[in-house]
Amino acid sequence: MSKLTDIRDRAVAEAKEAKIDEAVKQSVARKFYDDVLPALQEVGDSFTEAIKEQSKTESGWVKIRDAIVLPGCIQGTIWAIKLLLGHTIKKTEPALAAQATPTTEPTDEPNA
Repeated sequence: MSKLTDIRDRAVAEAKEAKIDEAVKQSVARKFYDDVLPALQEVGDSFTEAIKEQSKTESGWVKIRDAIVLPGCIQGTIWAIKLLLGHTIKKTEPALAAQATPTTEPTDEPNA
């Protein structure tokens, strides 16, 4: 087997055994939003610019596909993921922070 296959198999095995709690999910969502989405946006922008430029010399359905359909699908999907993931992070981070902050019970003893 190749190294890539070994790495994939180990990652899958680790994911199956890992304890996935709210902090892990929030961390993955934040990492995806902060690191993966900008790179994906950059690739999507480059691709759509290239096919829009090519559409200028095409005609018929190929022109429509390259000028409208593919750019719309790519940019729309990235926009929707960014919107939904950003909204989810915004709504779940306060809940995670509340879980992480220990609540202190009032005591009868004054602070020294």
